[in-house]
Amino acid sequence: MDSVLVLLHTESDGSLAKPAFEALGAARKLADALQGSLTVGVVGAAVQAAADAAAASGAARFLGVAGPEFGQSRYATDAAAAEAICKAGGASYVIAPGTSRWCRVLPGVAARVGGQADTHVTGLSAEGGITATRWYYRQRMEAVFSRGQRPWLILLDPGSQPAWSGATGSAHVELLDVPVTAALTRTGVTGVQAPSAEEQTIRPDADLLFVAGAGWTKTQSDGKAHTDQAAQLILDFLRKSRASLGSSKSLVDQSTEGHGVLPFMSHLNQVGQTGATPRHPKGLATCCHGEEPHAVGWRFITERRAVNLDPSCGWSRGKADVLYVADAFQVMSRVNDLLAERAAGDRKQ
Repeated sequence: MDSVLVLLHTESDGSLAKPAFEALGAARKLADALQGSLTVGVVGAAVQAAADAAAASGAARFLGVAGPEFGQSRYATDAAAAEAICKAGGASYVIAPGTSRWCRVLPGVAARVGGQADTHVTGLSAEGGITATRWYYRQRMEAVFSRGQRPWLILLDPGSQPAWSGATGSAHVELLDVPVTAALTRTGVTGVQAPSAEEQTIRPDADLLFVAGAGWTKTQSDGKAHTDQAAQLILDFLRKSRASLGSSKSLVDQSTEGHGVLPFMSHLNQVGQTGATPRHPKGLATCCHGEEPHAVGWRFITERRAVNLDPSCGWSRGKADVLYVADAFQVMSRVNDLLAERAAGDRKQ
């Protein structure tokens, strides 16, 4: 009988992030479809709290590799820990969240255990055999495939699966002994450099994706460009709504063309064929036209709305659920006022 192992890593505080619960939910469904057992494997500085958070998942076993050396993301120690768990679990299918930490490590682990690894998987099915789904060619082509090699290590794209939820319990964790040698710890994390919470514009867990297009920096109805005002409106909205910021390619490319740019925008914000394909529940596009190379990045946004002065722009051709034919400067100014009023009302209560 085939069994399933879900391989997780803890965060810096010992908890499990949302992608971990998404992988746990997918693994639970796969184990039920196979009528097999589920094993939960956790790697981290301390793993008991993480295992307790998954105690109600119905897993038959909990395996862990713990210690201060396993608290940070490092290929050597992560690979050794994952290899030990995979071998101890003996599962045919290993499901893991497609975080940067596991995507860097698990293909190498697959070679160590004689298996096969696939990344960026967005769906699993047990009908007519186990198959996986993923996108190719910049999210334009969807493929369904299977593997005959076992164990099959499958990394699920964060945001592609519903997260498992259950009550915290008490899990019995079998701690595996993974010797930590000097060779495994030659490299280490010396520090983290990150912008403050107010300066951070990319928020993968945000409910809303706000995308700005090049129209924000173009000449407006009064014959002048208002880049500074645009920057203030956008940043004000991001602070009040806690939305994640995206950009069209034309906007981020303007810095190389001598045009006015939004100072907080970079190619990391780019959404589309040559950018990111985020998975937020809602999306709002402003001052961009919704051409296919840009709109392809919205493929996984559940509800899509756009603001544009042109009623014939690409968003009106079936790419947006709702198109507001209006001036984005006026719309976002009014939206910011409404958000401020709501915040003031909440403080009074």
